Amino acid sequence: MNKKELIKSVAQTSGLSTTDAAKAVTAMIDTISDTLHAGEEVNLVGFLKLARRRRDARTGRNPKTGTEITIPAAWVVKVTVGKLLKEKVNQG
Repeated sequence: MNKKELIKSVAQTSGLSTTDAAKAVTAMIDTISDTLHAGEEVNLVGFLKLARRRRDARTGRNPKTGTEITIPAAWVVKVTVGKLLKEKVNQG
């Protein structure tokens, strides 16, 4: 599912217009992004927990040539799946 499909689904499920659903989805994405950028966690109980973590610089290999390269340090998002989402995904 891409963003356009998500907006359409939110509009149908909530009864919002497509324009209002697009604003809501965009606002949610912006809010989550801004919160993570500020170093805070986003915890949607039972669904997802998102946290910003620092990954240290490390040495890797160029798969094409085999030469060593330095991979710089970076901020990454750690995603922890909640119990309710796990159960929903694993329903037979």
